[in-house]
Order: sequence, then C-alpha cells, then structure tokens
Amino acid sequence: MTVNSKIFSSLQDINPSAIIELFTLQLSTSLHGANTIYRFHAGSNLNANGKIVWAGNEYLRFPVQASGFAFQKGQLPRPKLIISNGTGLISSILLSVNETTTGNDLTGATVTRIRTLAKFIDAVNFADGTNATADNTAEFPKEIYSIDRKATETREIVEFELAAPTDLAGVRIPGRQATRSIFPAIGTFVG
Repeated sequence: MTVNSKIFSSLQDINPSAIIELFTLQLSTSLHGANTIYRFHAGSNLNANGKIVWAGNEYLRFPVQASGFAFQKGQLPRPKLIISNGTGLISSILLSVNETTTGNDLTGATVTRIRTLAKFIDAVNFADGTNATADNTAEFPKEIYSIDRKATETREIVEFELAAPTDLAGVRIPGRQATRSIFPAIGTFVG
C-alpha cells in the first residue's frame, strides 16, 4: 500500500482519525541572515506543553489560522496565514530579520503546510509512548509556499500573504529562454 493510499483509505473509515495540520517556517541565510526553521501547529495535544512530534521534529502549539489553500480553476492559491503575536514571538523574529537585512519582513521565507492523520503521528505523543500505526511517511502531499508580503502586524496578530514559489514577482519559468542559438534544429525546416 502506498503512502497516499494509506491516508486516503484511512479517510474512508467509518470513524476516521483527525487531520493534524503542521507548519514550518524556514528562513533563508541569503534573504534573512539565518537559516532558522520554526515549527508550529494550531491544534492541541494530550500533554501539558502542547507539542506534537512528527518525524522526530517538535511542533509547538501556537495560535495560527490558515486559509485559502483551495485551488480555483485557472488560479494558483494565495493562502493567508494569521499567527498570534500575543507573546511577541513573531515581532521579535521580524525585528531580528530586519537587523540583518534592510526591511525584508520575512518576504521569501518558505512556509510548508504538512497534513497527516492523528493515528500516524509519532508514538512519543501518546501517554503510554506507543502507537502501532505510527508512520511518519503517511501524509498528504506537502504544500510549499513563499511569504509574498506581511499584510498586518499588530500586538495581537501578524498576517502574511503566501504565494506559490513560481507566482512571485520576478520569477520566470522556464529559468532561461529557449532560442535558436541554444536549439538550432528547432528553427530549421526539413522537407
């Protein structure tokens, strides 16, 4: 059984497991002065600190609201990520980035949305430390976006607009232009 078929067959169970949504925010050394990865989730967990361990990595419980991931006909999704700033963590990240760069505000940082089912998360998440169905490869396809801009920053929240990596300003596909000098046989007629 392939990994995706594990997920999809589990969703068709009479009593399917809850979907767990995890996020990673990865900074880039060239853009932000550090190659730091922040991991978080918006859900809850049975333990007191609210961490979820997935594939050996800890994801901290943090108030976050994500929307706009659905694909529309003819359009790439432009999701919004609203993160609580009640502790000042996001503002401190923005300040540290702005000290090393000139007003970058996390533009270009990579946000990855990972979704799996609760029954597949690591065994360490459970009180008895066992989970017979743990499988850190059983996940929905990862959704990878780049931060396009910071829309709002207040004491309560920071809102980011995300874009597909190919949907950002200045990004061209293909990365180079195909011309006759590169492919001379394309422009000639053989008859």
